[in-house]
Amino acid sequence: MLIGIVGTCVVACEIEDEALVVRVRPSWRRPRCSGCGKRRPWDRVATEERRWRHLDLAGIALFLSYDVRRVQCPKCGVVVERVPWCSEPRARFTDDFDQQVAHLAQRCDKTSIENMLRIAWRSVGRCIERVMKRRGRADQLDGLAAIGVDEISYRKHHHYLTLVADHVERRIVWGKEGKDAATLKAFFDELGEERRQKIQVVSMDMSGAFINAVRDAVPHAQIVFDRFHVQGLASKAVDETRRELWQELRRDDPEAAKALKHTRWALLKDFMNLTDAEEAKLSEIQRVNFRLYRGYLLKELLGDILDRRQPNVVRALLLGWISWALRSRLPAFVRTAQTIREYLDEIVAYIRWQVTNGLVEGLNNKARLLTRRAYGFHSAEAVLAMIMLCCSGIDIPPVRKKLVG
Repeated sequence: MLIGIVGTCVVACEIEDEALVVRVRPSWRRPRCSGCGKRRPWDRVATEERRWRHLDLAGIALFLSYDVRRVQCPKCGVVVERVPWCSEPRARFTDDFDQQVAHLAQRCDKTSIENMLRIAWRSVGRCIERVMKRRGRADQLDGLAAIGVDEISYRKHHHYLTLVADHVERRIVWGKEGKDAATLKAFFDELGEERRQKIQVVSMDMSGAFINAVRDAVPHAQIVFDRFHVQGLASKAVDETRRELWQELRRDDPEAAKALKHTRWALLKDFMNLTDAEEAKLSEIQRVNFRLYRGYLLKELLGDILDRRQPNVVRALLLGWISWALRSRLPAFVRTAQTIREYLDEIVAYIRWQVTNGLVEGLNNKARLLTRRAYGFHSAEAVLAMIMLCCSGIDIPPVRKKLVG
């Protein structure tokens, strides 16, 4: 009753090394195959004794002990028998213990779990992998129609992961080490031809590698660049223009250069959020350096265009903006205009589909928090297991038992 595992009989109890060791056996007599679960003939005892760590009993470490038998299965071969307290033949922790570890891993760091449950740091990761295998979806990639793609850094020195999120169910469905076209191509290869045809929309940043991979694998799908990344191009162009003009004026006209000092945030912030001091800075820029003010107007106009909701209107206005930016004699905005002209269809698609990469960015921030919470991961497999545990929509409750008299 205290162990709380259905199909388990207690044979004996003993205290060993300040822990409680409970000898148990399955309630069924004839052994069952650990692969297919069917009753099979008993071959022989596989080990002298095997122990599994179970949930603590009143703060005392509890182990289950059993002499595991081997069975002869026509389908699976010679394997160890199935036991009711552990579904993984090679594991040394019960399923309840694994579930408790996974529940805690969704909410705290692995070192705290190590201290709380008195297990090795690496054992936490193995428990998580087993729980994901049992409780995860049979196929994370089924039913995908609108996806988002982005990369995150999980270690120093350029160690990256590519993550794919489902916009409909708002969860991460796939991840792999790397951030090049081959990495994303592996996702589409795993997806298969039939499921690739169901992909309608792919949101991403303006990564050339991801663009090439999507166009090769799902040419029918619409690539979407959301307004955050497009607006970011204009903001970057304003800041680059400010620095170039300041360097130019610093040599030729030091007094005029002073007017550009401390104007960065006044130029980058939305007009509605400006303080009185920042508005005064903009007025001064308009008076003494109209080239920089022209860049500011280009940035604000682009934001106003992307606020609209009619795709045809946005396309026409963007073409006018591109024409103005190309004639602006501001090198940073000329390059930005060329980029927007190259990806005009993908930018206008944001207006039509109203899909942004904000979901993927939010999930990536959560994934970054997981890496910081663990003070870093040594392998991509470890961080991916933690990300899928916490960001794939799986809810693992704590283990709760009831005593039935």
